[in-house]
Amino acid sequence: MRKQGTIVKWDEARGFGFIHSAASSGNVFFHVREFRGTRGSTPQVGSAVTFDEVQVAGKGPRGMAVTPTWEQPAPPGGGRPGGRPVVHSPKRAAAAARSGAALALPLMAAFAATVAWGVWTRRLPWWVLPALFLLNVFTFFAYWQDKYAAGKGAWRISESTLHLWSLAGGWPGAWFAQQVLRHKSSKQSFRETYWATVVLNVAALGASIWWLPG
Repeated sequence: MRKQGTIVKWDEARGFGFIHSAASSGNVFFHVREFRGTRGSTPQVGSAVTFDEVQVAGKGPRGMAVTPTWEQPAPPGGGRPGGRPVVHSPKRAAAAARSGAALALPLMAAFAATVAWGVWTRRLPWWVLPALFLLNVFTFFAYWQDKYAAGKGAWRISESTLHLWSLAGGWPGAWFAQQVLRHKSSKQSFRETYWATVVLNVAALGASIWWLPG
């Protein structure tokens, strides 16, 4: 019989968490491989879910086929039976994606033009162009590898490493990976840090071109 509960703990790096349910004797362990959210979504603390509970010898209850009841996490104190659901709005999600693209794409064009101008005027060495291209390809692949590992329960690439590559200049590749792969695109804290790396990288590029002799 399917049970209802709320995710009360989630370890993103290790890929597991716990569900609290009034129908269970204790918190129920579940692994990311058993999460049945929409493509690219990850478990969030406070989210209401349904699941099948099985008993694993010596390890206690385990959640199987963990499926979010709603796309967005329940509000603080929510997620209990009888609580009012938070309904995900596809229109709102689409509008957010468009607004992000409206900022990211022109910024990428300006970034590429600035780097090209810097190379043309010899304020930047010629190898910066191929190096940035390879860095962005590598960053996109890193996001793909991390998403694949999350689905398999394998070793994950740390968020700090992904942010470091964005800071080094791979942020355009990271943005495309977030949109195409639907990976790390809904975690607010990750997105905030990502955009901070974009600002710092662009500022560093501008300062380098401004201060370096032509």
